[in-house]
Amino acid sequence: MGRRLLLAASLALVASSNARAQIQKPAWMVVQGADGSFSVDMPGQPLYKQLDTTSPGGTAFVLHSYSLEFRRLSFVAQTALYPADIDVRVPKANLQAVLDDRARRLDGGRWSRLDWRDVQGAPAAESVGPVVGGSVLRQLVVLKGRRFVSLAYLAPADALRTPEADRFFKSFRLGP
Repeated sequence: MGRRLLLAASLALVASSNARAQIQKPAWMVVQGADGSFSVDMPGQPLYKQLDTTSPGGTAFVLHSYSLEFRRLSFVAQTALYPADIDVRVPKANLQAVLDDRARRLDGGRWSRLDWRDVQGAPAAESVGPVVGGSVLRQLVVLKGRRFVSLAYLAPADALRTPEADRFFKSFRLGP
């Protein structure tokens, strides 16, 4: 009886260790955005939500959001097809408005780093800023025609540059 109990306890300990090892190892998967608008690798199955929103002119549209918490890290990918009353003729101005809106939520209300560039021929900006509580937000915003896409990564300041973050951002591909 004692040996059986010891064997059962040992097997339970091994199973528990294996379960913890599996929990710590990410199960990377390719996430496809609404209408094939983008693809990105995420370290697990994200939670998908459709968020109803309205343009400044009052036109309703949907923001598709894919979010995932992994260890101490948060990954979010979002996309929307802007309605006709949102002016996209000057993409940088449109993206700047998004950046300004999001900066209001940062500690100090501004980005500590902002780099303008093109991503696969589309105007984009990558930004980094501190969040109250010691975390840091890194994001990429892209505008391809009327299609808006955003990647965001929230992590403690010491985890801003991780293999997971690098894979997340480097895997990003715009759709057709």
